[in-house]
Amino acid sequence: MTSAPAADRRSETEVVAHLSRLDRFLPVWIILAMALGLVLGRTVDGLDEALDSVKIGSVSLPIAIGLLVMMYPVLAKVRYDETQRVTGDHKLLGASLFMNWILGPALMFALAWLMLPDLPEFRTGLIIVGLARCIAMVLIWNDLACGDREAAAVLVAVNSVFQVFAFGALGWFYLQTLPGWLGLETTSAEFSFWSITGSVLVFLGIPLVAGFLTRTIGEKAKGREWYEDTFLPRLGPWALYGLLFTIVVLFALQGDAITSQPFDVVRISLPLLAYFTITFVLGMVLGKVLDLGYAKTATLAFTASGNNFELAIAVAIGTFGVTSGQALAGVVGPLIEVPVLVGLVYVALWARKFFTPSTTSDQGAPHV
Repeated sequence: MTSAPAADRRSETEVVAHLSRLDRFLPVWIILAMALGLVLGRTVDGLDEALDSVKIGSVSLPIAIGLLVMMYPVLAKVRYDETQRVTGDHKLLGASLFMNWILGPALMFALAWLMLPDLPEFRTGLIIVGLARCIAMVLIWNDLACGDREAAAVLVAVNSVFQVFAFGALGWFYLQTLPGWLGLETTSAEFSFWSITGSVLVFLGIPLVAGFLTRTIGEKAKGREWYEDTFLPRLGPWALYGLLFTIVVLFALQGDAITSQPFDVVRISLPLLAYFTITFVLGMVLGKVLDLGYAKTATLAFTASGNNFELAIAVAIGTFGVTSGQALAGVVGPLIEVPVLVGLVYVALWARKFFTPSTTSDQGAPHV
């Protein structure tokens, strides 16, 4: 096996440099947002009542706005007109559907029960996270790892649409049906198939339609080059602004639970860390076995490893409440996901030499 070219070696040592300042220091911004939320929650009297006084359904208006702002820019990036090309690659599509909708949820279910048997709210929150397939930051990790950009965009679109129709049914299966079959504790009677489906339709369906219309109208009016090179760079940061705003609000409401039970927060992190690592490794191995080539294998591994914490937080809030342990489990997610998946980018670039190139995107440094 020949050694990796110089461009590959450079990409392994310069990954973080390809991120914008906002993306590069995202773990820091998340920590600061968490700290700000805790301070506000402890120093501003009546903040929780004010935040919860105006609602969209069962979700406070400020949080609802933050969640929608998070989702819209990401879904506006997807090239919806390229679905047919990638869906025609049956090996990649089949592997992705298996990793995302069979293996991923089942693995998170197993890890949650094995590692959090005595923390039912956090366990349920993690199971919800396992059902929310990544449609956001995965595009960044895929680009940094020199994955197939178009395949990633299409798989994101497929997962976006699939989530609207499948999330509620899978939520019911993993939170009610499967635990009952196994003789395990099910969720409380407050859980509703329709409430979880409604949360998905609102917090994924609305930004999905908005993103599709934005791209369609924008490209028709100004062309794809303007849309992707001028418009999207201006719109993109708002997803992270929305994420940070939502974290501030959530931690303002979750402050007592976090400060009084810090060890529980650490315990939430452990199954997440195991989930990211195991799923990524299995994705890389499956891509090698199927001979997908490096670019598509990296895309498969990253689209399966990441999770849509924005959607998981929205569903947890809409179903169980803004101060629930389920919502807290979703909030902890991005803090763990960002540094772990940045590290896995380095792992993917190192493993690149074990794959045969299949497309031009397999060559050279990251094309961010």
